[in-house]
Formats: sequence, structure tokens, C-alpha cells
Amino acid sequence: MLRSCAIRLRALGSPPARPPEAARRLFSSEKAIHKDYALPNPSWSKDLRLLFDQFMRKCEDGSWKRLPSYKQNPSQVFREFQTRFVDPSLKKEEQMSKAQQFTRSFEEGLGFEYVMFYSNAEKRIVCFFQGGLHLQGVPGFLHGGAIATIIDVTAGMCAIAEGIVMTANLNINYKKPIPLCSVVVLNSQLDKVEGRKVFISCTVQSIDEKTVHTEATALFIKLDPDKRLT
Repeated sequence: MLRSCAIRLRALGSPPARPPEAARRLFSSEKAIHKDYALPNPSWSKDLRLLFDQFMRKCEDGSWKRLPSYKQNPSQVFREFQTRFVDPSLKKEEQMSKAQQFTRSFEEGLGFEYVMFYSNAEKRIVCFFQGGLHLQGVPGFLHGGAIATIIDVTAGMCAIAEGIVMTANLNINYKKPIPLCSVVVLNSQLDKVEGRKVFISCTVQSIDEKTVHTEATALFIKLDPDKRLT
């Protein structure tokens, strides 16, 4: 009905009605929520774009799949997780609706710029990561906590193929510092599954694979819907 009214107004030469300010803000925020941040943007370096293009070609035969990434979880996923795993006394949907994924909460180019590709046959994730200027630790280099974060996210995505998981343990060996704004490659591999325990290993290397910056192992636990998070 609204659409037909708008058509008639345009036919009469009247300008189309503008949505109220609140509605415009809502539409704008919806676009931000559903934007896929695992796609190139102007902050991506030449190296990151080149690696992206190479793996996109690998996706053409279905052996690899690019994983999309958003600032907020889709509402259906969020509600399902809350229903299955979260104690009702902890649910604060009004507050949670404003929550954002930590690694996607920075402006483009200043924080975590990355894209992940998953191979189901190999049970492996490859992540291309460019750390921005707001992730500095020692001057000129990435903070160790930022490196730990991208390892945890990459390894976690690898573990999620086995079910809904949370990190139980993350062991990291820092070998070589990573310069700010450089591009590194994370290789995350499923090692084994023992009941609800999912074991993952991860390495962080230079794009030419000559330098190992970091090595890590992780243990993830598959969540039990009969035991709510408290």
C-alpha cells in the first residue's frame, strides 16, 4: 500500500516522502550490521588484496570457502544461542542488541583487518591478517594481546566446525615480533576431537613463509545445551 502511494505521488510530481530521522538512523545501522567486513576495503594493502584474490580463485571449485564476518551476530543466531545456552537470568537483550564483535569494532584500517578461508576436507582455516595502528604494543609492532586475539578467533572458527565451542585454554609462543600494518598468514588446523574437547594448532607466518612469528595450541570445549552458561 505504501509503495503504491509513493508511486502515485511521484506521478503527480510531488517529491517522495523522506523517512523520519529515527528510521533513517535505523536503516543506516542495519546496513552496518549486515556489512561483510571480510571483503576488501581501501585500507587493505596490496599484499592482503593479492592473497585474497588468490584464495578466491581456490573457492571456485568448492574446495575452499570464504567466511563472511559481521560486526554483530545475525539476530536468529543470537536468539538461538541465548535460548540454548544462556541462563535466563543473564539475558539482557536490550543491552546485547548494541554489542559488537571485538575484532570488528575498530574503524577500517586501524584495528583488525582480516579474511578467513575454510577447507572442510582439510579441516583447516587460513586467515590473512593486517594489524592496524591502534593495535600497537612495543613501538612499531603489534601488541601481543592483539596477536592472541586473532589466533583465538581463527582457531575458534576452525573448532566451530565441530559444534558451538568456547575457549578453554590457549598456549602461545611468541617468536618474532610483527610490524604494524604488515600482513601475516595464520594457519589453523584441527588436530583431534575427544568427546567435547576440540584441539587446534595454529601458526602465524610471514606471507613468504620464511618467518614464523608465533605458534599456538588451543583447547576448545563444545557447549552442552543442558548446562547453561552462568
